[in-house]
Amino acid sequence: MVEASSYFVGVDVGGTFTDLVIVCSQTGTVRNVKTLTTPNDPVQGVMTAVRDALALVGATGAQLDRVVHATTLPTNLVLERKGAKVGFVTTLGFGDMFRISKQKPIGSNRYDLSYRRPEPLVARGMVAEIDERIDHLGHVVTPLDAADAETRIAALAAKGPEAVAICLLHGYANPDHERRVAEIARRHMPGAYVCISSDIWPEYQEYERASTAVLSAYIGPTFSGYVNELEQELRKLGYARPLQIMQSSGGVMTAAAAAQKAAYMIESGPAAGIMAAAELGRVCGFDNLISFDMGGTTAKAGVVQNGQPRITNDFRVGGKASAGGRDAGEPIKVPVIDLAEVGAGGGSIAWVDRGGFLQLGPESASSEPGPACYGFGGTGMTVTDANLLLGYLDPDYFLGGTMKIHPERSRAAADALAAKLGIEATEVARGIHMLANTNMASAIRIVTLQRGIDPREYVLTASGGAGPLHVVGVAEHFGIPTVIIPPSPGVRSAFGLLVADMAYDQITMAADVSRGDFAALDAQLAQLEAEGRDQLRRDGFEDGIVVERAVSIRFESQVLDLTIPIPDGPIDAAVIAAAETSFRELYAATAGLRPTDRCTLVHCKVRVVAHVRKPEQAAHAPRPGDAEQAVKRLRPAYFTAAGGFVDTKVYDRARLSPGDAFAGPAIIEEPESTTICPPGYVVEVDRHLNLVIERHRLEDRASIGEKLVTCL
Repeated sequence: MVEASSYFVGVDVGGTFTDLVIVCSQTGTVRNVKTLTTPNDPVQGVMTAVRDALALVGATGAQLDRVVHATTLPTNLVLERKGAKVGFVTTLGFGDMFRISKQKPIGSNRYDLSYRRPEPLVARGMVAEIDERIDHLGHVVTPLDAADAETRIAALAAKGPEAVAICLLHGYANPDHERRVAEIARRHMPGAYVCISSDIWPEYQEYERASTAVLSAYIGPTFSGYVNELEQELRKLGYARPLQIMQSSGGVMTAAAAAQKAAYMIESGPAAGIMAAAELGRVCGFDNLISFDMGGTTAKAGVVQNGQPRITNDFRVGGKASAGGRDAGEPIKVPVIDLAEVGAGGGSIAWVDRGGFLQLGPESASSEPGPACYGFGGTGMTVTDANLLLGYLDPDYFLGGTMKIHPERSRAAADALAAKLGIEATEVARGIHMLANTNMASAIRIVTLQRGIDPREYVLTASGGAGPLHVVGVAEHFGIPTVIIPPSPGVRSAFGLLVADMAYDQITMAADVSRGDFAALDAQLAQLEAEGRDQLRRDGFEDGIVVERAVSIRFESQVLDLTIPIPDGPIDAAVIAAAETSFRELYAATAGLRPTDRCTLVHCKVRVVAHVRKPEQAAHAPRPGDAEQAVKRLRPAYFTAAGGFVDTKVYDRARLSPGDAFAGPAIIEEPESTTICPPGYVVEVDRHLNLVIERHRLEDRASIGEKLVTCL
């Protein structure tokens, strides 16, 4: 009897589309599914995609070996202010911290005399102040007044919070008071979602730690209910293993663990795209890449440096751009891949401001009602409508021909804007396309130039349904010489889920080693490792566990700390000295300065990783190319460099082979996405079937770089 095949599934829910990749673990065969997101009931959209995928490969739910999920739900709850009604418990005298806030205006808001900070996620009337005090060393200064706590929490419970966040002063140093208050809160509010800061991320900086706890409480009830319902629906199909959820750090944890630490999932979807970019770099031999992911609602950018995504613990969510930084948006201290997310996607709606200028976004048509061309009731002119009018999209081949779109509706939307602006509809479409490129370039600028990184030294890779349409235009903003489009870029984030490992991050404030006593620091690292291993053991992982240890260090006179890896084994003076040397070098590379101040340890960190089985990516032997056999037709498309509309060859990507090469202008179509190669660029197909686009004349090029020659 032939053993039934087993399958890996990665499913990513975006604002417009739900993307799924299903891979046969025996053969490595990859199949893709793309369906419209159902925002009112996202579980429905996910299960539709799963059922379609199982039907596509002729399998049952019992044959699924691994299901990994990413979603924009947590981010959207914050952006749209649709999270839970939160109660906040803090130390007496600190109830106004969110009113005082640390948010600052950025960008154009710095010049807005009427600027007002966004309202906090927790109302002042939903704050309970408890009489207690612990110092920074964990010593009790004022014992917890249990009777006072009972009274104040009972009063808070009467106001009906759906979730409670608890953050007491210096709770990271001694969590006893926080845990006792949590017991009281659960007793008075048995149905509420309760989280404490020392469980989520036990680190100093009260405002940031409190904000992280509040964010977790704000999204926790909806998110936990969502993943629990999704796991139950998968059980009904016969799936017997734990559902896995992508974390913002690029690791994966079980749905049960994610439900308890919802803040860890705040950038779940974007992280998957950057993990896919890191895997692409590993396969093709590129250590440094910029990931550019443009979907229907947002565009995301992140950096892969030396083969690894950059990680930050200073991330802000909810401002004009969610990104690492210390200004606008809600701060979150858990590990997050250093990325920037802006409201610029295929569904971004164009409009005319009071000054008569064309603007784009951040409002999106999403999947309901969608762009005008979808015919679902949307009337606003979107980026997708503009790309359709410019000839970049085929109305009869949208989503591989499974979804009909209507150019006449796009034309009507463009005509309405053209009448306000006094220009032709084609110029409106061109302006929207260029505005989209400019807006998305701002995300890349944040993660490169604002981090001291020269983007010209990196390869730019595009994913998302709309990314390949815009990526060359975005690359031109920075002079980035090489662009890579992987196969099936429209579902690339879903593929990224399947190359991510199970991982748990632990942190604590580092013990003082200034007197040469390293035993306490050794004990801290051992404890963090044990906690991570216990979590993986509960998830069913015993063998093949890898432990990554690090300390964060800062200069005594500064706040900025940097994370420095340290080796396994006992901690001694040599290990600390080597870490300090590495810190000084990294600081110099980051800030361009070499202070002579003394250094101090801030945190010790441990990441415990269980490597999972990943889909293999096939390599194909190159051959003398004949790309002409992949040409489907000619279609008029607008290119500024060509002076307007020109007849453009449309290539079927499925018929391209390694070694094929051709010059722009060209359009390369596949079911989930379309790639645009403007005049003056050349496309080559490497042995992994990636499209490599560079600015060269086809007849003059000798090579597109030593690494690419190896890859080809």
